[in-house]
Amino acid sequence: MNKGYARMSDEELVAMYHKGDESAADWLVDKYKNLVRMKARAFFLTGADNDDLLQEGMIGLYKAIRDYNPGKDTVFMTFASLCIGRQIRTAMTSYNRRKNSPLNTYISLDTPVTDEMGDDARLGDVIPSEDELNPEALLIDKEQTERFIEALYRNLSKLELQVLELYREGLSYGEIAAHLDKTTKTVDNAIQRIRSKINNL
Repeated sequence: MNKGYARMSDEELVAMYHKGDESAADWLVDKYKNLVRMKARAFFLTGADNDDLLQEGMIGLYKAIRDYNPGKDTVFMTFASLCIGRQIRTAMTSYNRRKNSPLNTYISLDTPVTDEMGDDARLGDVIPSEDELNPEALLIDKEQTERFIEALYRNLSKLELQVLELYREGLSYGEIAAHLDKTTKTVDNAIQRIRSKINNL
């Protein structure tokens, strides 16, 4: 990694990233990872792993690097802090909404399903056993998910990131369009591009 980064301001590093220097973003991520940890520790999520909040905070940091506009926004540190905090709060809101959903949304293990061979089976028969859910497999899956999210956010435009966040919060196309002062068609096109990028990744 370029040692010259240490002598540059955050704003200069973001500008270099916007011009295609991926290492500049890596430097900023390394520099601000302690801020992410501090923000994550400020919240408590019952029943969830603190790593989940750290992951959400890192997503917020990546978005800050991606979206920062020195002509519009304040200094990068302040902007990054806001983005990290907002991402963590959004994740907590989403988690609490799912946690409090009524029990009648759950599915019985006796529900008929079709297994991998196309045969009829019970849902309980096709759920992985505890042996299949070993810690090593779960860790690998989590790492792959983190890499996927990071790659996705690096490939989304500023508009696509905004649309994705609002869509994840449950807003309709019309509500997203009104919030961003865009047409519904623009929102629809952005979501189609996001889906395409997800499929490509």
